Amino acid sequence: MVKYKDAELTTLCYIENEDSYLMLHRVKKEHDINKDKWIGLGGHFEKDESPDDCLKREVLEESGLSLSSYRMRGIVTFISGDGCTEYMHLYTAKVSTKIFSDCDEGCLEWIKKDKVYDLNLWEGDKIFFKLLADNEPFFSLKLEYDGHGKLLNAVLNGKDMELLDILNEDGSPSGQVSERNVAHMLGYLHQTVHMWIVKDNKILVQKRSKTKDSNPGCYDISSAGHISAGQTVLDAAIRELSEELGLLVDKKDLRHIGFTKRCIFKPFYGKFWPDNQISQVFVIEKDVDINSLKLQKSEVEEVSWMDLDELIKTVEEDASFPNCFNPEELKMLRQSLHS
Repeated sequence: MVKYKDAELTTLCYIENEDSYLMLHRVKKEHDINKDKWIGLGGHFEKDESPDDCLKREVLEESGLSLSSYRMRGIVTFISGDGCTEYMHLYTAKVSTKIFSDCDEGCLEWIKKDKVYDLNLWEGDKIFFKLLADNEPFFSLKLEYDGHGKLLNAVLNGKDMELLDILNEDGSPSGQVSERNVAHMLGYLHQTVHMWIVKDNKILVQKRSKTKDSNPGCYDISSAGHISAGQTVLDAAIRELSEELGLLVDKKDLRHIGFTKRCIFKPFYGKFWPDNQISQVFVIEKDVDINSLKLQKSEVEEVSWMDLDELIKTVEEDASFPNCFNPEELKMLRQSLHS
């Protein structure tokens, strides 16, 4: 085994045939960091091997397949959290046969690409499967785990990716952490915060930036956002208000009025994915000078005051009004203000 300082150099290859990947279920070795996981083919560099040399040797040893057409797609820095760090050279390769030999590392099986996410995968693997499917240019992906399989950090090309705590269908914590786009793509239940800024019977609404990944140019809640993994609800609310509007508030200014649970199909980067979320809803009764706000232009194009009753009527009756309000939540808001 060749090591660079304390890190291992490895290859990992996903072999394609038509609409399937050749996946390896690691069940034959007792002391295996990938025990019971489904992964691709690959292994550690031997002395003086290039990444391509290692790739072809490992695939031949594990499957009997000789590769002639392959492509390096990225470098994955895998930090297990229990002492193992790997620099994985990630490849895809195409073969014209579905015949393979037995593997002493586990059980090989052709899996339809749209069924891969149903397998027991490392959570970070779902990120690079999406990158592969999107034909992302060569990338560097850093994945850090806690030593027990829980994803702590993901960094793509030097930028932190947003991680979310995934919930069970009853709203309880599942213990799973997933990258935001993966969570949306797979319809995982997660949590968001919605903050309504209210003055008398008027509410502050924002118009979403035209560059937003979902509902661009639509009228929306005063401020809203995801609750990042490990973050409290109140801390997420205060963060979103500061980031989107430049508005600083105290926790005592936030009045919790309930929650909504909703699963709808929404466009994300031109694709329709299920947005499955529980939204914790807050009211902030505050006379805000909208001219003093510092809008996050990548998120918010403009803000304005709207009469709540008129807004509810417009949402219900005018199909041309561009918005992403939840009618149920608007009525919850009205009830809380009039009670």
